[in-house]
Amino acid sequence: MTVMTVTGSTSTRTTGGPPALVAVAHGSRDPRALSTVTALLDRVRALRPGLPVHLGHIELNAPLLSDTLAALGDGPAVLVPLLIGNGHHVKHDLPGTAAASPARARVAAPLGPHPLLVDALHARLLEAGWPPRTPRNAAVVLACAGSRDPDSRTDTTRTASLLAARLGVPVLPAYASAASPTVPEAVRTLTARGHRRVAVAACFTAPGRFATQTAAAAPWIASAPLGTHPAMARLLLHRYDEAVIPITGGASTRRETTTP
Repeated sequence: MTVMTVTGSTSTRTTGGPPALVAVAHGSRDPRALSTVTALLDRVRALRPGLPVHLGHIELNAPLLSDTLAALGDGPAVLVPLLIGNGHHVKHDLPGTAAASPARARVAAPLGPHPLLVDALHARLLEAGWPPRTPRNAAVVLACAGSRDPDSRTDTTRTASLLAARLGVPVLPAYASAASPTVPEAVRTLTARGHRRVAVAACFTAPGRFATQTAAAAPWIASAPLGTHPAMARLLLHRYDEAVIPITGGASTRRETTTP
């Protein structure tokens, strides 16, 4: 786990409440992306009443992260990336934006790898038609956005391994951009190895171009983006909790309710 401290202000003012959770989405021209992320954050608020939860985008959608942080002033905040692995956005874009803001911010770890992420991936595959008893000739392509950063590839490979252990079949990571193999290439590789049923698991937070593009390459079933699955809301809070302790000096901010 990597948690990054970024101080954009010398102020020591405190707000008297828990640090704000700022979920950071990439942004998309697909209108379903914003509505999906908004609904996911509603789930987070339901799980943790009283926690300030905000949204900021890296690009393409409002509010932009810089605007969200500016509105928070010099209070403490934890930036939780709605991204799957450690890539350029997590390592450079988010810390840079935080440093240029007045907020006292920490950047939490990305969503993956983590068992809760695998819970959501597994559930979406079941919804798409993955049989309760796994066929011997089945395999899965784990479709991710892609990054040139080797740490991002390591995180994706680890997530694929966790999903393979859950399903009991091979899971091959593949990418929509910036890295190889592509999803069609991964499908061909698994087919050549004798896997007649190859599913595509969408490792995307929300609908968008990459999710649509990779689903179209599925020769069998393709799962929906992770979206508002309950495990995703719990995972956001888990990443927040990991990062918030240095800000609060170890004081707990957890007062969760149970939701279905």
